[in-house]
Amino acid sequence: MKRVFAVCAAVAAVAVGSAADWPRFRGPNGTGVADGSAPVKFDLKTDTAWKTEIPGSGWGSPVVVKGKVFLQTAGDDGTKRHLVCVDGTTGKVAWKADVDSGAAPGMHKKNSAASGTPCSDGERVFAAFWVGGAIGIYAYDFDGKQQWGTLLGTYTGQHGAAHSPMTFDGKVYFNLDQDGAAELIALDAKTGKVSWRKPRKANRSSYTTPLVLEEKGKPAQLILGSTTTVDSYDPKAGDVNWSFTIKWPNPNKQLRAVGQQVIAGGYVITYCGEGGAGRYAVAVKTDGTGDVSATAKVWETGNREKTPYVPSMIAHEGHLYWISDSGLASCADAKTGKIAWSEKVFERAISASPVLIGETLLAIDEAGNVASFKVSPKGLGDVEKSALGEQVYASPAVADGKLFIRGAKHLFCFGGKGS
Repeated sequence: MKRVFAVCAAVAAVAVGSAADWPRFRGPNGTGVADGSAPVKFDLKTDTAWKTEIPGSGWGSPVVVKGKVFLQTAGDDGTKRHLVCVDGTTGKVAWKADVDSGAAPGMHKKNSAASGTPCSDGERVFAAFWVGGAIGIYAYDFDGKQQWGTLLGTYTGQHGAAHSPMTFDGKVYFNLDQDGAAELIALDAKTGKVSWRKPRKANRSSYTTPLVLEEKGKPAQLILGSTTTVDSYDPKAGDVNWSFTIKWPNPNKQLRAVGQQVIAGGYVITYCGEGGAGRYAVAVKTDGTGDVSATAKVWETGNREKTPYVPSMIAHEGHLYWISDSGLASCADAKTGKIAWSEKVFERAISASPVLIGETLLAIDEAGNVASFKVSPKGLGDVEKSALGEQVYASPAVADGKLFIRGAKHLFCFGGKGS
């Protein structure tokens, strides 16, 4: 029988050695899976390594590279966007880079003027800023000096901008998906010059970030899914390897993709939804050439209660794990889509994507309540709970044996004491 524990008085697991960086939204290749251990439960009073006030406001998630934490924020008067660097050991703000932006246009009440997450190639940090009615990518060195800035064009979206870039093999990739227009853009990481721009089928704004599929003996694929298509690109030239057209069951539901696609069981799973009951997920084969719409679909579902919309899925040992927007934890077989179990974990809404630390999934609701449990297709076991005491919409980061959580006003670090 499941037991739910109160706030724990000690850190559950802290890494002995250093773990890999967390260089983009959802960590390595956007998987949400940590390479190493870190705290999975905590007591706010006794286990906080440091707590730092972040100037301005924003819901972008932190990234961690070479012991430095980077995150985006917007000035209180709305005229500037900032990239903030925090020392991962001390919690002190090392520097803050500013971009004049003007006030952001209208947005969803759960969005912000700085909801994007930066990324890094280990030499530079790249941030997508919502500059007035346009989107721009800006590059900085690790001392905060701007290397280049490239405006990509105007942005129009009912819910506002919240897109995040990613890097691979010397390029920065950005999904400029908006209402009525969409394209995937590749920039040279050193210069900011556009390498290629490829139009995509558009509908409503989608916020997914590409991921990379690397298989032995095969060329790397850059994969991106939205509400219209799932596509595989050649990362170097932008040529389309294969394309799958999405057709959700009810065409009257205007869905958008927010949670990130994930690769599991040899398939790429893309999912989307809307604020009401609309939900849809589809699993697609990752091989083939040209239009694979008639042959690549493996399974699909439109379960409105169990399919996630904003929070992202986690893939682990042939299964998918997630927390739905309403706080329902679920596990499904990645090859069939069949749900193994679903149980309520939170009573509040969820916006942050969960992370997998070892065998433990950690999730946070919008009120800052934290829940963690061991992943298993056999069922939900013991759920251990902590509380941040601050609103959370950003997804956590895990690096160097530490757990980093961005709240409404502060960046929190747990773990790493005495290391």
